Parts: sequence; structure tokens; C-alpha cells
Amino acid sequence: MSNIDHYENFPVASWLCPARLRPAVQALYYFARTADDIADEGHEPAHHRLDDLGEFRADLQNCFTPKGATSVRWPRIFGPLRQAIATHHLPAQPLFDLLDAFEQDVVFTRVGQGYKDRAALLDYCRRSANPVGRLMLHLYGVTDDTALAQSDAICTALQLINFWQDRAEDLRRGRDYLPEGHQLEDELRFARALMQQGAPLVHHVAGRAGWELRAMVQGGLRILDKLDRRPADIDHHRLTRPTLGKADFVPIAWRCLRM
Repeated sequence: MSNIDHYENFPVASWLCPARLRPAVQALYYFARTADDIADEGHEPAHHRLDDLGEFRADLQNCFTPKGATSVRWPRIFGPLRQAIATHHLPAQPLFDLLDAFEQDVVFTRVGQGYKDRAALLDYCRRSANPVGRLMLHLYGVTDDTALAQSDAICTALQLINFWQDRAEDLRRGRDYLPEGHQLEDELRFARALMQQGAPLVHHVAGRAGWELRAMVQGGLRILDKLDRRPADIDHHRLTRPTLGKADFVPIAWRCLRM
């Protein structure tokens, strides 16, 4: 799954994440990463992966069930997650939405099974990316509708940027996330517009978390800058993955300050 590199937008080891939240953030990260690996790593056939995700879903449901059984297969995942749910009253829906997206990834394996339109792609992002932002906002006590909508815009933009950043690799693996009839240039502009739509959220997230969010927004925009500079007629199967390096730190830091 070309999904933000195992949910690296969970600030697992970041000094910017308050110490009181780190156990919960780590629990969420490893929940998402493990489910992602079940869906997308190794060589198990699709029906085995779906069976495993079904067991994973049952263990998640038990975390929200009074006196629900503890996980036998993944105790190191669901023990900390159960504690995080109890401590922070985490909502169930975002976690189940993530599992829906992982299950969809199992069957999304061939070019030709792509998305018919942008709405279908955005529905996938709603379940694969947006829950991450909503869970993080919940931990930081930000729950108003405007902030949630801005978070969804940022997370969807990051997901789309990741798709276009990894387009060559996805095509080699038999996946094409570009909606039918759409040009990559149009999708880059759409992702940028979404990111700009969500950017005001940085002013509603206080302290160090707000600065981390600024860096995520500006890092995503910087990747879009690199993608925009490529020739329109380039062979997408031969694209090299644009990445951020030391030379990008100063402009990103400056943009963060200007926000």
C-alpha cells in the first residue's frame, strides 16, 4: 500500500510529541503499521490476507467491548491500543475506517482495477488517510468541525502526494491510483489546493504539535514543487521518487516561519 510510508505522519519518536501522548501515538502507529503489513507485505494470497485482517478487526472490536477478549495473536499491538483507547477515549470509527482501506488494498492489485473518477479515489483517502489526522487531533483535544475538515484536507493531500511521488513503483506493482481520464498535472494542482485549504489548521493546534504540522504541510508542498518541475511527457514508469534532503531544510523552515 502506497500509504504515507507506514503512517510516518504519526510522530512516533519526535521530540515535538508531548511525552504524555507518546504511548498512545505509538500504539496507534503500530496498529496501523501491522495492519498495513498484513495487507501489503509478503506473498500470502489475497484470501489469507483478508482472513488475517478479519481476525485483526475482531481484536479491535474487543478493545471497545467491555471485558472483551485479549488478543492471542497480536497482544503487543492490542494491549497498548486498548490502554490508549481507555485513557484517551479514542473514537472507534477512524480505526475501523483504516481497516476498511487495508482490506480494499488487498483486492486492488492490477492496473485496470483503478479508480473510475476522483470521487472514488477521495473516498479511499477518507478511509486510508483522514483517520490518522482525526485521531491525532482527538489526542490534542481539537474536535471542532472546521478543524476536522482542515485535517481531512491535509491528510488527503498527503495521501495523494504520496501516490504521485511513488507512481512509478505503484505501476510496477500493478497499481494505478490516477483516476481514469485524468492527467497527473491536474491531480498535482488538486493536491496543492487541498493542502492550502487545510493549512490554516496549523493556527488551531498549539505548541510543538503546531510546528510539526507546519513541517508536514510545507514538506508536502515541497514535494509537489519537485513533481511540478518534471516534463509533462515523462514516462511515468521510469520516474525516480522525489525526496527531501538537506537542501530542502532551509526553504521548508522559512515557509514554516512565514505561516
